[in-house]
Amino acid sequence: MNRSNQTTTVVGFILLGLSAHPRLEKTFFVLILLMYLMVLLGNGVLILVTLLDSRLHTPMYFFLGNLSFLDICYTTSSVPLILDSFLTPKKTISFSACAVQMFLSFAMGATECVLLSTMAFDRYVAICSPLRYPMVMSKAAYVPMAAGSWAAGITNSVVQTSQAMRLPFCGDNTINHFTCEILAVLKLACADISINVISMVVANVIFLAIPVLFIFISYVFIMAAILRIPSAEGRKKAFSTCSAHLTVVVVFYGTILFMYGKPKSKDPLGADKQDLSDKLISLFYGVVTPMLNPIIYSLRNKDVKAAVRNLILQKHLTK
Repeated sequence: MNRSNQTTTVVGFILLGLSAHPRLEKTFFVLILLMYLMVLLGNGVLILVTLLDSRLHTPMYFFLGNLSFLDICYTTSSVPLILDSFLTPKKTISFSACAVQMFLSFAMGATECVLLSTMAFDRYVAICSPLRYPMVMSKAAYVPMAAGSWAAGITNSVVQTSQAMRLPFCGDNTINHFTCEILAVLKLACADISINVISMVVANVIFLAIPVLFIFISYVFIMAAILRIPSAEGRKKAFSTCSAHLTVVVVFYGTILFMYGKPKSKDPLGADKQDLSDKLISLFYGVVTPMLNPIIYSLRNKDVKAAVRNLILQKHLTK
């Protein structure tokens, strides 16, 4: 750190993580490592089958491949850093590395919010307007939709990260988190952060509230269309095409609401326990949700299961 004009310029941060609970670090290192490997394997297989199996060259599976790639990027932006912090006593990160990690995780999170809403639109058109589906969800439409999701998430992350990292940081440089989580970093700024707060509120409306509302409205129409199908078999088949996406949406947004919606404890002892639980919930949110996505789509989708079986058979036959 360098001093000038009575201000200490922070050139790096200390990630607190589970430093106060050293016994938990080794256990969680093994657990998170295994889960991360499952994320890479599960999502990697989904990407492979959506690319290699011609039957899966449809808008729904194109979006699914994007979601799997996104989940790999999201976990890779933070998990290696977390694993390293569990093993090394010196849990430091440079200012530039912190900015990059914050940018990547923020971009992936915002992109997933938009991507899930585009997937809901895809299911809405498929069930509510099946005859128009090939025209509405043509390649000229769904590729720009996916690209737009990525562009929106990255643009939002550039804005939020640049605003946060331009702030002056002085004095305490200890981030009470596993990673450079933006809210934890903003607490260390020695300047007015009201613009950052307003910017994040606007971003939350655009990337959380609006997609949730859009998904909700889409599924209201989807459920209404399914209930109008006369046969029970037809209703079951129609619902099965969107049940995996609906499950992923509930897990993704449900975890976010649980993380940020629960009340804070005012008791100091309770606050310490809540601080630990908040960290662990955040840790598992960053790994469990990406790990569950390929499992949910594999278990609930016959086409994916058939494609995975064909991929395994092809590997056996080539040996």
